[in-house]
Amino acid sequence: MTPDQSTGQEPKLPLEATLLRIFIGDADRHGHQPLYEAIVMKARELHLAGATVLKSPMGFGKNSRIHTAKILQLSTDLPLVIEIVDMPEKIEAFLPVLDEMMDGGLVTLEKVQVIQYRPHNGKK
Repeated sequence: MTPDQSTGQEPKLPLEATLLRIFIGDADRHGHQPLYEAIVMKARELHLAGATVLKSPMGFGKNSRIHTAKILQLSTDLPLVIEIVDMPEKIEAFLPVLDEMMDGGLVTLEKVQVIQYRPHNGKK
């Protein structure tokens, strides 16, 4: 999904790609910074096509402990999902880097079809 090196043009769509989905908590850390921030910044540094962090109001993981944003059950570790879509080979190359950053969590891969990928041009 990055421009073709030989032509400098965006690839033709639809395009087969891979969706990397990372499930962690917002309290998870990598060194001195939040893990989600470290993952997104590393993906950007490695020129992956893009990353999005989604915060969830409720969820549970392997230990079945509920994490929720309800006022009476305020959790300090709300669920987060980081989604990164790129070419399969770029995602595969990112996996060992991701593994070094994470202590726990869930990582999934899916084949996806990219229908549209272009920057906003400011027009409505």
